[in-house]
Order: sequence, then structure tokens, then C-alpha cells
Amino acid sequence: MTRYLKTLVGTTLLVCVQLTSCSQGAILASGPIQPLPQHSFIARTISNAAAVYHYEKPKINDELSSVTFNMFLEDMDNNRSFFLDADIKKFEAFRHSLDDAMKTGELEVPYEIFNTFTERFNETIDFVLAHLADSIDYNTKETFIIDREEEPWFKSPEEREKYWKERIRYDLINLRLSNSDIEKNIETLTKRYTNMKSQWSKMNSEDVFQIFVNSFSAAIDPHTQYFSPKDAEDFRINMSKNLEGIGATLQTDGDYTVVRQVVKGSPADKSNEINPGDRIVGVGQGKEGEFEDVVGWRIDEVVDRIRGPKGTVVRLKIVPAAADLSTPPKIVSIVRDKINLEDQRAKSEIKEVEHNGNTFRIGVISVLDFYIDFDALRAGDPDYNSATRDVRKALEEFKAQGGVDGVVIDLRNNGGGSLKEAIELTGLFIKEGPVVQVKDTRSRIEVNRDEDPAQIYSGPLAVLINRFSASASEIFAGAIQDYQRGLIIGEQSFGKGTVQTQVSINDLFPGSDEKMGQYNITIAKFYRVSGGSTQNKGVIPDILFPSAFPAEEFGESAQPTALPWDQIEPADYQLAGNLSTLTPDLEKLHEARMETSKDYEYLLQDIKEFKKKLEDQTVLLNFEHLQKEREEDKSEQLARTNAYRSSKGLPVLSEEQAEKADTVGADLKPDLIMKEGLQVLTDLIDLRGARAVVKENEILQPADVH
Repeated sequence: MTRYLKTLVGTTLLVCVQLTSCSQGAILASGPIQPLPQHSFIARTISNAAAVYHYEKPKINDELSSVTFNMFLEDMDNNRSFFLDADIKKFEAFRHSLDDAMKTGELEVPYEIFNTFTERFNETIDFVLAHLADSIDYNTKETFIIDREEEPWFKSPEEREKYWKERIRYDLINLRLSNSDIEKNIETLTKRYTNMKSQWSKMNSEDVFQIFVNSFSAAIDPHTQYFSPKDAEDFRINMSKNLEGIGATLQTDGDYTVVRQVVKGSPADKSNEINPGDRIVGVGQGKEGEFEDVVGWRIDEVVDRIRGPKGTVVRLKIVPAAADLSTPPKIVSIVRDKINLEDQRAKSEIKEVEHNGNTFRIGVISVLDFYIDFDALRAGDPDYNSATRDVRKALEEFKAQGGVDGVVIDLRNNGGGSLKEAIELTGLFIKEGPVVQVKDTRSRIEVNRDEDPAQIYSGPLAVLINRFSASASEIFAGAIQDYQRGLIIGEQSFGKGTVQTQVSINDLFPGSDEKMGQYNITIAKFYRVSGGSTQNKGVIPDILFPSAFPAEEFGESAQPTALPWDQIEPADYQLAGNLSTLTPDLEKLHEARMETSKDYEYLLQDIKEFKKKLEDQTVLLNFEHLQKEREEDKSEQLARTNAYRSSKGLPVLSEEQAEKADTVGADLKPDLIMKEGLQVLTDLIDLRGARAVVKENEILQPADVH
């Protein structure tokens, strides 16, 4: 539905919502929406704060207004399905005045644009509802463009109506592929579009203000964001983790609620059936409750349906990321639970790895989050929880269990957390020295150092990352790479290298009784000790794997206003090793294994199919053609699955068996990055010419964590 709803912040169902949707307020009174009195002050305050305190110190001028204008239209009508070209031409007169709206607090123009959109939205949905029951030809030669984001605006109401007739046919064909009951399908669509209109009717002045201010903020950078009073409260509740959910980050993409990320150890993760990019099209309560079609819903409404008391069941209808929207959704049942600290704490195990006729013991530590219990720390609790302390304990346990030949730190899907923890965790693996540099709005550079000279582990080390490793994960991985202390293996990371601070608007205007919300503003940027920023580019692994999630779609660089990569002077640091001299040989050994790896072949095929689905945005409106295409896709997938199973010495699946379960089976899906990471680490041990079994002096006695 909107670019604003597609930001990384997303909607986190760890426990509740990190709001990117509009807040819910009172049902609208009839007539156009008008700004509230406090909105004028808040707009002026945010405009001033952005100009003075934002890292880039942007000029609030016509150029910024033009970007804001484009984003505001995109936030309302991302798929260009409602506005008419005549509307856009009328609005062009305001293109260079939205900066003035923010600076003066005179908000009539953005509200006028929004109210016009509401008129066009209601006109369109009324047309759809009036024509759903028309005689539909299911076998035409017409093509339908699913994604109109780059298409021109409709020249006339008639051109828009033609598009929506095709859209109706597309929706009905999709439903018919799963259910041959045409009357039932029409009833489903009637409920869907009636609900969309009902959802939109709940938009209030706070919602409109939030959308507009966030168009302005996103024109500056994607992580500067305004939270309305309700959304600020939901954000606070989410950070305190006091509600129950499934453990997934959601976002809106067009009319669909999409899984952005699955939290390790959460109910969603434990189901083994929910993955990034999956689309949620229905939600049912309990084991037998009727499903509600949630296509076109506001994301906070979808969240309200998925949330619920701990121990209760929610059922989701999911169309997998790599599947066509015409694919029948699979049903996933999840028991809601609280995402507590125990689920998120670092976990460790020792894996025995066969390599070149030898058996190596490799300690693997999965760090899901750079967590720290600040309350316990402030209270002076000597046993407070933190990622660093838990990793330290894991290293000590490896020693107690007879030692290990090497250690792998798994940071995949770790979205970040405490900067303090990133620094102190790095300190376990290096001697004292700089870990990350921070440049503020005044171009002052602060070098954050590990001051503890104790190096808890000095043996062979590898760090695993993927596209969803971000922020603090990138600081740790970047430092390990810059010091040449360990190998970085996996996918290019996300590229989130900026620092935000939270400002309560009420703190700036303490005399007001009105709640005014919160402004998160970018105030600094992270730089590696080598001088390069982690922003935009992320961390490029030494051993690089292809990703199903291209950076231009899923990384920081996908955001059009993301701050650029740049570099500053390197910090003063000493290399801890000479891995750069060994990397070429390690790459050759890795590539040789991948040439004969069935797992790698399967990964490449998956990526190819996923990217094909992302790029294919045109469909033939022909039921028989789509049905045949779907059956061919199923056959190809089954053949691919059985070829993979045969390569593993497993029995092949029949069509009936494949229908009943995930095509490969969650327990059979290869964790190729982990498997290969272990091999690369043992390559490194071999190339160094020593097994390097951990001895007494390689894991030192614990030092205090400050």
C-alpha cells in the first residue's frame, strides 16, 4: 500500500507492534479530515529538529519538498490505482510548498491532497463492489499488470475502471484456482473490498498527520520517523516485551501483509514454516475458527488478529514468498507465546566436523540479539544478563568439555541491539583496541574502544552473517574482519549504519496536556576501524554466498533516501592476524566444493525462482492457462525436490505426500552457510598447519565486564 509501510522498522509480533502503520483513533466524522490544533506546533518542532539535529542537517527547502511530495503520493497510492492524472497535475502546484507547510505548521495542503485521495478511493471501491457480480470471462487473452508503481497515472475514470475490471477478474481467477465455487469467491471478494472501505473510514486526523510527517521525514532518511501518541505507546510496549505474539516482523506491500523477518527462538521460527517474504492472506482463531481474509487490511488490524493470549492458537493462511499469488495458501498453526529473554539468549554447541580424514571439534555460538538487561546492570546485580557474558560462559564451557579446534559465531538474522554489547563482545576475541568509530552531527569522531586487555579466545574464528544481520552485528563482524581476527562467511549484510535517538515531543513543550508523540531522528553514523562506514554497503564477507534477498529489494540500499556509504580516517589499531594472505586459497577450496554440492545447486535454483517471481509482474487473465502453469510449477518443484532427496539417499515423495508437507521438509532443508562455514574454518586450520586444539592459555580466565 505504501512505501512508508515498507520500511525496515516493520511491525514486530515478538509481542506487539513496532508501528509503521497509521494509528487507530476515533471513527471519522463525516466530511473532510482537518488537522488538529497541536499538529501545527508538532510540525514546526519536527521541521526545526530535523534542520538542527539531524546528522545531515538537511535544508528544509523546495528540493526536499519535491521529494516529500513524491513520497506522500506514494504513501497513499503506491500502485497508482486510485488517483487520476488530473489530480496529480492539480497537486503539482503544491510540489514546492510542503516544506513551508512543515515550517509554518499550515497543513491545509497535505490534508487537501489526502482528502482527494479518500474521494478517489471510495469512488473506486464503490465501483468494484457494484461490478463484482458481473458476468466474468475467465478465459481471455488480456494481460494484467500486477505492479503499476512505474506506470503512468490514469488519464480518465474510464481508464481506471478498465484496470479495476481486470483486477476483479484477476482476483476471481486466483480464488477459483483454490475454490471452484464462484458464488463463494464473489462473496469473499465482496467482504474483502467492503472491509477495505471500512478500514479506510477509520482514518483520522492523527493518521493523516503521521503519514504526511513521515513522508517528510523519509525524504531525509529512512530511519527518521514520527510516531503518533498511540503508536509511540505501542512502540514503548514492544520494547518492553509485555505482550504475546508469534515472533515475526511484518510489513505491508501493496494489499498484502508480508513477513519481513522471523525472530530466532520464537513460535514462528519453531514452526519451521514461516519465512521472510511470505504473504499472510488469512487469519483464523483457534484450531477451528473461521478464517478472515486479510488482503487489503491495515497492518495494525492484521496484528490485532494475530496477537492474543499466551497458549492460544492462531492459524495463518500463507502464500510462500517464491510462489505466485494464485498458489493455494498453506495453513500454519502457531501457539502464541511470550518472547522472553531465555529464548533470545546466546546458544552454544560443539559440532564434530569431518575434514580431509580428520575430525575437528568446532564450537558454534548463535547470538540472536545484542541484548543486555540494563535495569539489572543499573541495580548492581552481578549476574545481569548480556550477550557478552553468555558468550563468555559458552567459551568457558567449551574449555571444560575438552576444548575445541575453532569457534563459529552465528549472527545470521541478528538485527542488532546494544552498541555496548557489540564492543564488549568484540573484546572477547581481540586484545584491547578500537572497535567502532561514531561520527556525530558536528563531524566529531568518537572512537569506541575495548579497554579490557584480556583476550578470552585466541584460536581460529569464523563469523556467519546474512542479509538480515544489521547494525550491532555489522559492527562486530566489521571489527573482526578489519583486525583479520576471523573469517566472515555468508551473505552481504543489511547495511544499517546510522544512529537514532528518541525525542518525546511533550518534553519540548511541557505545558501541554495533549500527548504529542515521539520523533526518532538520525544523529550519527558508524564507521569501522578501517575507516569505511557500515551504512548502505554493510559488510562484504570474505567467503560470499549469493542471497535470495537482493540488496536492492531488502537491504538498506533499497531505500531511495538512505544515507550514502563513505569513509573517514582509519583508527589506530594493530592487526591480529594475516588472514588476507590465506583468503585466496580459502576461496578456491570453497568454490571447488560448491561445484559438486547438491545443496549449493538447490540454493541457486531457489534464488533463481525467487527472483523470477519478483520480476514477473504481468499475468495472462486466463484461468486454464494459469491452472496449467500452476500444475507445471508443482511438477517441476516436486521433480527438483525428489532429485535432491535422492542425492541424500532419501525416498522420493508422491504428489499426495508432497501436498501434505513442505516440499523438502523442514528437517531436511540444508543449512548450507553453516555447513560450509564449518568446512571453511577447518580449511583455515589446515592452511595454518596446526590443529590448534584449545589449550589452557587460549581461553583465559573471565575478566570483569564493565
